[in-house]
Amino acid sequence: MTLTEDRAPSARQVLPAEERHAAELAFLAAHDSGPRPPGWALTPRAVVTFICGSGDEPLDGRMKIAPKFVGERALVERCVVTLAGERGLLLVGEPGTAKSMLSELLAAAVCGTSALTVQGTAGTTEDAFRYGWNYALLLAQGPSRTALVDSPVLTAMRSGRVARVEEITRCLPEVQDALVSILSDRRVSVPELAGSEDGQVPAAPGFTVIATANLRDRGVSEMSAALKRRFNFETVGPISDADAEVSLVRRQATAVVERAGASFGVDDAVLDALVTVFRDLRSGRSAEGWDVERPGTVMSTAEAVQVAASLGVAVAYLPTGDVLDLVPGHLLGVVRKDDPADHGRLLGYWDGPVRRRAEDGSAMWRRLWDLRENLR
Repeated sequence: MTLTEDRAPSARQVLPAEERHAAELAFLAAHDSGPRPPGWALTPRAVVTFICGSGDEPLDGRMKIAPKFVGERALVERCVVTLAGERGLLLVGEPGTAKSMLSELLAAAVCGTSALTVQGTAGTTEDAFRYGWNYALLLAQGPSRTALVDSPVLTAMRSGRVARVEEITRCLPEVQDALVSILSDRRVSVPELAGSEDGQVPAAPGFTVIATANLRDRGVSEMSAALKRRFNFETVGPISDADAEVSLVRRQATAVVERAGASFGVDDAVLDALVTVFRDLRSGRSAEGWDVERPGTVMSTAEAVQVAASLGVAVAYLPTGDVLDLVPGHLLGVVRKDDPADHGRLLGYWDGPVRRRAEDGSAMWRRLWDLRENLR
């Protein structure tokens, strides 16, 4: 048996939001019959409920909608209002604050698909926002509708759906500005097809764009003032509530480990300590109010999830003792990503809050203090 024969061809590691939460989306579409903006699959109120959850009580006593985004409900409501007004939405913030996840959830709830996505890079060209050509057909037939290759943005315009642009500030400024006329004129001109009905592609009702930007990343390109004016900016910040962050890290790390074919076996106390370290280093102040030197790298919730997932996989497949022994090494791997001096800052954190908590009698932190040598 070959390796390819041993795998189910339909297996996928991660389902898009519209498939992962298909039952909830279908229920909300039937449950809320209120007014909907043109082209929307759900009412704005149902979109907010889908993302933020329905609370403790099931809707109509039938289905409880789980919260999917940990953040301010007011932020989600502003995002929904922006999209209902067919204005561009730009989600900005530090890496790892769930901007992409929020973008995906919004698109799935508003138009039923999150797949119309452009991944911004330094190599992204204007074709990714406008159109390209099937050159075999172009040479054989000349410019025609059949030879035109729609970009995800153009597909969204034709169908009245949401287009997503990930990491828009990683695109070169002249590429970014292809969106200026799209967001203002709401149409794309195809000069090669001028004089025919396909010479212009108008945006159908419901079309809009959600973009994300990690403005702190290296290699970003400044957006032009004209493009900025076409977007409403919303800042997605770190999770403010410690318990909510621990719960999110546990839930997402559990999902990762289960996809790896195992059950999540990391103790809650270890997760609490791990998230505490991330929150202290992220904010520059411990939970007790002690000053902490912040590392240059972003100690995001997404990074905490990856460390927790790595611990879970290690417990499942390489059990060698106390999982706490693995924590310093994984933390060192996180802080070394950007600035070598962050190694010293992590040691300083161990000599500060970790040592003081150990001296206060906490067995967990005393064990972490004993592991300081693992950071060298």
